[in-house]
Amino acid sequence: MGIDPIAEPPPVKPATATGGRSAAQVLEWSRGLVEPALRQAVERLSQPVRHIAGYHFGWWDAAGTEAEASGGKGIRPALALLCAQAVGAPAGVAVPAAVAVELVHNFSLLHDDVMDRDESRRHRLTAWRVFGVGEAILAGDAMVTLAVEVLNRAAPHPEGLPQGGATAAAELVRTLCDSVQTLVEGQMADLSFERRSGVGLSECLQMARNKTGALLAAACRLGAQAGGGSDDQVDALTAFGAQLGLAFQVNDDLLGIWGDPDTTGKADYSDLRNRKKSLPVAAALAAGTVASRRLEEWFASTTEPTAGDVELVAALIEEAGGRDWARAQLASLGSVAVGHLHRARPAAASAAELTVLVAMVTAAA
Repeated sequence: MGIDPIAEPPPVKPATATGGRSAAQVLEWSRGLVEPALRQAVERLSQPVRHIAGYHFGWWDAAGTEAEASGGKGIRPALALLCAQAVGAPAGVAVPAAVAVELVHNFSLLHDDVMDRDESRRHRLTAWRVFGVGEAILAGDAMVTLAVEVLNRAAPHPEGLPQGGATAAAELVRTLCDSVQTLVEGQMADLSFERRSGVGLSECLQMARNKTGALLAAACRLGAQAGGGSDDQVDALTAFGAQLGLAFQVNDDLLGIWGDPDTTGKADYSDLRNRKKSLPVAAALAAGTVASRRLEEWFASTTEPTAGDVELVAALIEEAGGRDWARAQLASLGSVAVGHLHRARPAAASAAELTVLVAMVTAAA
């Protein structure tokens, strides 16, 4: 299944007098390129699966009526497009890569919602709550296989991977599949942490690198590969994406505790209700304070948490330094990511817009 060539839409009006686009404008531009191709790919799924996928993406409601629900930020597709531009190619050559990473990301969300028993995402019921657990799992399975098919039929940039043709597509598929395996490893660790005591901060960091960092790294790598970047550029942009991915998870964990449900689309204190040992929690538990010991006792409990419980636990995490640690990590990871970006010698405009995305991801909750 191929993706038809798409004309790049007119550039979004610059956010500043110098011509730079804001993060919101970059993401809007990316959606304009990627969503038509994503819809085209999803149309190839069987009707029951397509129905669930379209609901999950926010394209229609549970009855199949057109809707305008949020489909998420779309940072992974934007990274793929910008990394192709960073190595000197037009963004359009990375559209199949962008579609593939967005399909994989949403495969993981469908499964994640089932595993965490989350009932809301993007301000409405999750797919498993509407269509059933088995159905949501199967829709996720269909998405990840569709992602491979999209890449397998992608035409490489004429100046892209030196092998060309089918061999080039195989290299893109290998990058994607490696990231899926790493993502699954991270998700397995995340699940095991909920049943274990004594989870260390270093373990949580490695879990986050795998669960979230791997796919953002793959988005950057795929974009650079599709655009014909040199080995050094591809490796530097991959490292950039990995650091940005870890920062993304740190910020997501902050939002999972202190985020506004009207913004996150999830229930209040959703991660604490699931007793997730997220990164701020792991940092707080490792601090060795009185608050840390009280947290350890609470996470060892199996009683159903009340609203008062989770509010108290959020305060204890902050008292033990978990929130401050996470904010400091965001600043450090952002700086390291930008260093890798510069090492890739990117085109100036793309470098500026990738840096804008770094600022968005590292804006602490």
